[in-house]
Amino acid sequence: MANKKILILGAGLAGLSAAWHLQKKGVDCLIFEKEPEAGGLCRSKNIDGFTFDYCGHLLHFKERYSFNLIKELLGDNLAEHKKSAWIYSHDRITRHPFQANLYGLPKPVIKECLLEFIQARSNGFPKDKKNISFGDWISQTFGRGIARHFMLPYNSKFWTTSLSRITCEWLDGFVPVPTLKEILEGTIEENKRPSGYNAIFWYPKRGGIQEIPRLLSSGIKNLHTLSEAVRLDIKNKKVYFKNGNIQEYDVLIFTLPLPEIINLSEELPESILGCLKRLRYNSIFNLNLGIDKKDISGKHWIYFPDKKFTFFRLGFFSNFSNASAPKNSSSLYIEVAYSKEKTLNKNTVVNRIINKMHDADVLNSSDKILVKDINDIKYGYIIYDKAREKALNRIKVFLNKNNIFCLGRYGSWRYLSMEDVLLDGKAVAEGFYGIGKYKTLS
Repeated sequence: MANKKILILGAGLAGLSAAWHLQKKGVDCLIFEKEPEAGGLCRSKNIDGFTFDYCGHLLHFKERYSFNLIKELLGDNLAEHKKSAWIYSHDRITRHPFQANLYGLPKPVIKECLLEFIQARSNGFPKDKKNISFGDWISQTFGRGIARHFMLPYNSKFWTTSLSRITCEWLDGFVPVPTLKEILEGTIEENKRPSGYNAIFWYPKRGGIQEIPRLLSSGIKNLHTLSEAVRLDIKNKKVYFKNGNIQEYDVLIFTLPLPEIINLSEELPESILGCLKRLRYNSIFNLNLGIDKKDISGKHWIYFPDKKFTFFRLGFFSNFSNASAPKNSSSLYIEVAYSKEKTLNKNTVVNRIINKMHDADVLNSSDKILVKDINDIKYGYIIYDKAREKALNRIKVFLNKNNIFCLGRYGSWRYLSMEDVLLDGKAVAEGFYGIGKYKTLS
């Protein structure tokens, strides 16, 4: 591979990880990014003393390698946090996850959730997640009570589509399933023990989440910003850029959102074009706020399943890092999901969000909003519907045959954490040596 020219499109976390790992192994590559700086959605903004991320980004680790990599990059600029996650429902706030924290809910709700969970358990949990929808898995796993009071309304709001159309391919590790003992313990008294894959998380002490791509990119050669790809000539292996640059390649690592290939290439077979058009996703309208009040909340984030709230989640930057907000101020982000199925009026949504934050007791009438920052994210979360797997496999076979390899959450069209994305980049680098899942690159 030493004599082959490798191009990487996109300097988000996936592209940066691939370039960093390749160059560390002595493999040259060029990486191109349309924005003035690297990072993609893993970037931060500094506005009037507030540090806002483009959207909520937290670090969770399963592998020692990825933890050591981040620790090597950030040094002492990394703080560990024990999750403080909550749910606002039934006009009160309780701990997350709902299914293990019924304490504090109305007694009829608790009764229904417990009895229905016991019934679901006696019926036997679903063993074959491949052949049932996510909606059916919820009801069969947790019972109709937990499903009705949280799991179905929250996930319908988040995914913006019927849960009967979503598969369970993405599920492992993301939705905790407590035992009956754990549910009873979380009913009798408040359960202060964090649970789930994100029970512990890490975040930079200073600089926001952008510190990771900033430090990664500082060790990468041949990183070209302000280089937006406008045409991909698959047959002749060329990429044309808006600035007039034309680059030939032997191998192309593609980290842009996969459906964007439709806009870049005019030579796609009709069958592949049809597959690309079947890939579905939701979008995220993210509102960042700077508030003139210290310690506006002691929580990290809150979920909102009720329809009366436009947003599905909000989180507090200033509780991840004291340096995220000026002295005697707080900062937070609010997320609204939308899609073609569930549209959003962007002209009115900001006022609707702020009004409902007062209803949820997050803000009060005396709180002054110092900064508003909007990030409208087209590609939010990949929707795992029944058409995805078959369409994705056909797309990847076609692209791989043409020496194009997809990487990261949006390039490979998978529900990945930040750690997963970093490891995906490592797997690409190892693939050049015939190690790992990307061995076909060599």
